[in-house]
Amino acid sequence: MSERGALRGLRALMWVVIAIEVPVYLVWLVRVGYLTGQELPRGDVARWAPPVLLPPAAVLFCVMAGWTWWLSVVAGTRSSLRERWIVASLVFVAGFSVFCGVASVDDPSVSVGLLSAAVTGLGMIGLFFIPAAASRQLPDVIRQRSRRTSAPSEADPQ
Repeated sequence: MSERGALRGLRALMWVVIAIEVPVYLVWLVRVGYLTGQELPRGDVARWAPPVLLPPAAVLFCVMAGWTWWLSVVAGTRSSLRERWIVASLVFVAGFSVFCGVASVDDPSVSVGLLSAAVTGLGMIGLFFIPAAASRQLPDVIRQRSRRTSAPSEADPQ
């Protein structure tokens, strides 16, 4: 397979993964957010906060973190994932998402927590990689990185 075909295949695979993971995650967030909110007393306005606020917050924080990470990869600078505010926003989304998944069932268990963590992780990964998959610079960055890793170093005697 040619390099160009491999790069197209990678981009297509990224979009297939994104197209499957992201909608499942967002629908799941709305559902578990609704069920978690319904545990609050009737008439409490906060019972609508999880299903209304959590999906947009997940999209915003994950895509924002993915965007800043991708810009640092393209520029070849230090990864922006070392910034505390980015890590804090991702931890917030993951924590609240898993919490809602566990709190939304009548009988929480380890398996429910693991399922919540899996859906959360896959969905956040899909959202995180949207900027990279959509970038026209993806093939150039992959070529640069592969040349760097495949080129023998100066210290290598072979």
